[in-house]
Amino acid sequence: MRKNSVKNTRINSEVKKELSRIIRDEIKDPRIAPMTTVVETIVAPDLKSCKAYISVLGADEVKEDTITGLKSASGYIRKELARSINLRNTPVIEFILDESIEYGVNMTKKIDEIVGEDNDE
Repeated sequence: MRKNSVKNTRINSEVKKELSRIIRDEIKDPRIAPMTTVVETIVAPDLKSCKAYISVLGADEVKEDTITGLKSASGYIRKELARSINLRNTPVIEFILDESIEYGVNMTKKIDEIVGEDNDE
């Protein structure tokens, strides 16, 4: 299976949807922030590994605690993923903190500030 094939794209979106549901509804770990979002999932073509990019709204400590909580619950998450998605192999999930949304918001604020200063002159 090629990396960008239709099948791989479909598997990525299904894993992302189920992973979001599991994190939102199933996990009761207090370390995981309520504003946790699965931004993207990339499942390897052999279905053995998955990189899950996670965005967390909050301070740096909240982000670290959330990633730690997700890593400690990875066995349970993988079991629930296997139960909900019928794949030949259930991928091992690696959680990666994604700060692109926060970066985009900060850049938008900076652009608005500069545009506001130019309009004042």
